[in-house]
Formats: sequence, C-alpha cells, structure tokens
Amino acid sequence: MLISEIKENIMFTEYHKIEEDAMDQVGTANVDLKDLESQIAELRGRVDVMDKKSPSNKLSMVVFSGDMDKVLAAFVIATGAVAMGMEAVMFFTFWGTPVLRDKKKSVGGKDVMGKMFSAMLPKGTCEVKLSKMNMGGMGTAMMKSLMKKKNVASLEQMLEMAEELGVRLYVCEMSMDLMGFKRDEMIDYNAMEFCGVAKFLEEANGSRIQLFI
Repeated sequence: MLISEIKENIMFTEYHKIEEDAMDQVGTANVDLKDLESQIAELRGRVDVMDKKSPSNKLSMVVFSGDMDKVLAAFVIATGAVAMGMEAVMFFTFWGTPVLRDKKKSVGGKDVMGKMFSAMLPKGTCEVKLSKMNMGGMGTAMMKSLMKKKNVASLEQMLEMAEELGVRLYVCEMSMDLMGFKRDEMIDYNAMEFCGVAKFLEEANGSRIQLFI
C-alpha cells in the first residue's frame, strides 16, 4: 500500500471520528435545549399560579357599625385608598345598612316589625349619631359644627366623593330583609349593588387589605 493511500485512510478515519463526536455534541445540545425549554415552561406555569394567588391592589371593607364617627372613618379610608390608586369595596350590613337610606324617599307595604325598624333606626347619613359622647344628640351636633369650622368633609360630602371616585358599595340583602328595608328607599348611587355575603367574600378573597368597621 502506498504511503498516500495510508494517509488517506487515516484522514478518512479521523474525519469520521470527528464527525461522530460532533453529532454526539449536537445530540447532547438538543437534549439540553429540550430540558431547558421544559424548565422554562414549568417556571411560567408556576408564575401564572402565583399571579392568580397574589392579592390585587384592592381594599375590601365591612361596614357593620351605623355610628357617625365609624362610618365617617370608613369613607375616609375608602376614598383615600382610591386616591392612592387602589380599588375600594364597602359592604354595608346590619347597623351600617340604614346609613344608605334616603331621607327623601318613603315606601309602604311594610309589616309591623319593618315599620318599627324604620322608625327606630337612622334614615340616612344626616341622622346617624356618635358612638360616644352623643349626650342626647348634643355631642353629635357639636361634632358636626366643629367639623364645619375645621373644614372637615361631612359624611354627606364623603358619600358624594366616594361616588365620584368610584368606590363600590354592596348592601347586605339579608340585613335589609331582616329590618324590613326595601330597595326603593335606598339612596341613588352609581356603583351600588344588593347582594349576599358570598359576593363580598369573592371580592375580599383577592384583596390586599380587608377591614371590619
């Protein structure tokens, strides 16, 4: 065999060896790439789940009290939250429900208990009283006068501001039925809905802040 033929055989053998090594490396790279793509897909899935579980930038509040100072504080917090770029949801239940009655509206067809609740409970924001130092109405009158002198927004003004800012109000249907209130006697408010506790819990479940006042 000639030396040139021997060289060609050696070169041919080395070439195939190099080619095989290159193919093995490509195959390994393909496997690594598929593994990387699988890990990325899994990571994206986890991120999606975390996004769904993470609370939204929302405030959900239960307004249980019907006292002037507590309801005022509730509206201050809700409007402040919206001003800071958050959503705000307020759920009025039990003694907070009469706050949303309209003093200018009157409805009939109530039973005895419904008439008693209507007469005994406040009719709107103008009739609510302080939780402390009411003193037969004198304390409430003094507080309203002081708020006016100090240029502090009244409860009526806070309610108007809440509507302008888009604060959503939910009214507990169970409380309304219990106290004999009807939808026709409630205030006119753009973003107000009558619902049960399940609807509020749905809102609160995804909220960053939950309050009970």
